[in-house]
Amino acid sequence: MIPHLPLALAAMNYVEIIRDASFIELAVLLLLMGVSVASWALIAMKASQLSRARAQSLTFLDMFWKASRLEAIYQSAQKLEGSPLSKVFCAGYEELSKLAQTKEGASEDAMSAKLGGIENVERALNRAATAQITELEARVSFLGTVGAASPFVGLFGTVIGILSAFNEIAEKGNATLATVAAPVGNALFATAAGLFAAIPAVVAYNSFVSRIKVFDTEMSNFSADFLNIIKRHFFR
Repeated sequence: MIPHLPLALAAMNYVEIIRDASFIELAVLLLLMGVSVASWALIAMKASQLSRARAQSLTFLDMFWKASRLEAIYQSAQKLEGSPLSKVFCAGYEELSKLAQTKEGASEDAMSAKLGGIENVERALNRAATAQITELEARVSFLGTVGAASPFVGLFGTVIGILSAFNEIAEKGNATLATVAAPVGNALFATAAGLFAAIPAVVAYNSFVSRIKVFDTEMSNFSADFLNIIKRHFFR
């Protein structure tokens, strides 16, 4: 059997729906159209950003564990601008370099200097990780807002449309099914528009939040590994 839903959608006169819409219904449809376009643009941008971050982070980790000199890793990591892990490493390495320069002119009074140096590097790693998470999460909350609010905005437009339709029916004094079906069906179009805007936004929001959590865990693990390495080689 041929499904009826595509036929019903194809049979809808969208020009008539817009023409017969009230000012409030039209404003709701335009708002939903705007947030839907903005959501898809943001989804494309964030998907590209996270994919680039994943690819460059894998490249950085492979280089980090194979290289023998931190300076060489640092020079290569500066080219991987899309990788959160490389940014965390660069922040830790720069702090370690400052400590190395300070230590050259200091005495060998080591214990307090060692503890303070490790804490400085750890703080630098934590600051960089927090900054990277903030950058990755930028504007993702917009998708959550669209996913949560769009169905209610569409429902609001539907309620207004149904009220207008019944007011018109009351004025004409004709309440047959043929009279009610078209205006009520047109009013329900706002709910469909709300769901059309909300569903991709919710799916993308959940996917992005999950991927960002993975980056957060990876940066925490990398920071711990990097601290262990510098403790063994620089703070003995």
